[in-house]
Amino acid sequence: MIGPLTTLLAYLLGSIPFGYLIVRWQKGIDVRATGSGSIGATNVMRNLGIAGFVLTFILDVGKGIAAVLLAGKLTGQNDTWVAAAATAAVCGHCFPVWLKFRGGKGVATGVGVFIALAPLQVILVLGIFAVVVALWRYISLGSIVATAAFPFLVHFMKYAPLPITLGAAGAAGIIISRHHANIGRLLKGTENRLGGKKKSGVRSQKSEAGSP
Repeated sequence: MIGPLTTLLAYLLGSIPFGYLIVRWQKGIDVRATGSGSIGATNVMRNLGIAGFVLTFILDVGKGIAAVLLAGKLTGQNDTWVAAAATAAVCGHCFPVWLKFRGGKGVATGVGVFIALAPLQVILVLGIFAVVVALWRYISLGSIVATAAFPFLVHFMKYAPLPITLGAAGAAGIIISRHHANIGRLLKGTENRLGGKKKSGVRSQKSEAGSP
């Protein structure tokens, strides 16, 4: 019985809308009504600057780490329930029950989940992100490629049990699916490049990389 409860707890931890709460507290507005419409750190930065970004990012990463570690502690490191918690935490951030399931894109919470599952592989993922952005100057592409690479790195480098690999893949799949608009713009060639001129006819805040 404890396993399903840890999954529910992970979802509830992931669904804490720190970005929404911080902007509501500081400016009295719904952050989803501004910028990209996300509750993530990038959209918070549009309202509160770099300090808002850092605070939101740290808290979102923290809840991802906490969800996975807590599931491990309560279930005796049962791989199946740890993996379920990883996916549930990201799902909670992207689809928080408190905000009628309108959340963020899961990047920061995913980073926290990935750190808890395989910290060494996270370092490599960050390197992949940096290389992709340096070569093509698309932050969204870097986020998507790096996220997609994580489950493969876990499987082939850590030789993780199948449930852990599947949990990493589930979390990654949710994050990538939340970037569907960015993927569409990348395919059409209308996604904005880092440091480049904004594409005409495309709202700049919508075309940036997904908010964590």
